[in-house]
Amino acid sequence: MEIFARADQFCVPEAMIAAKSALAVATVKMLQTLEAQLTRYRALITECFKQHPDHTLFASLPGAGPKLAPRLLGELIALKALADMPQALQCLAGMAPVSHQSGKVSVVYLRYQCNRFLRATIHLWVDLSRHYCDWARIYYEAHRKKGQGHACALLCLGMRWLKIIAAMIRNQTPYDAAIHTRNQLQHGSWVMQLQPVQITKKDDD
Repeated sequence: MEIFARADQFCVPEAMIAAKSALAVATVKMLQTLEAQLTRYRALITECFKQHPDHTLFASLPGAGPKLAPRLLGELIALKALADMPQALQCLAGMAPVSHQSGKVSVVYLRYQCNRFLRATIHLWVDLSRHYCDWARIYYEAHRKKGQGHACALLCLGMRWLKIIAAMIRNQTPYDAAIHTRNQLQHGSWVMQLQPVQITKKDDD
């Protein structure tokens, strides 16, 4: 758009101006066609998501809006068999780090052998979840105060969320903040000992 705004400053032959103008119009028409197809594709995804029997599970996740909830369902529901093995699910999603020790040297690094699309989806969603969910924000901020970076704190939060999702799939029950809070209190979770903060809602659009 900036280039088009300065179009009158270009000193080029008229033939080139005509060619570039035709290219610009053709590009706009292709983008309009693409946008129409994307709109139709999004509508199909929304409809398929609503009709899926596990729709309520993923629609209940805090911060998982009309884009991320179907992505989470599409990736995680195929891994139903891992619902009884949360650690395996965490590894496959790339949330669990890899530890390597040789002699006195111990190194922890990001897991590369994983489902990278699922990892990206989890990363986007857990970042949003902390704006909708008190305990998720507290958990994230606690890890940041330990000196961990943004991405590392999200990985830790992602591991915790995947344990919750595994239980949701295993028990076929949607996420319920009240039930989760009660369970945390019963188990003496350190998260509940921290002062809650005000929730600021955002959208994944």
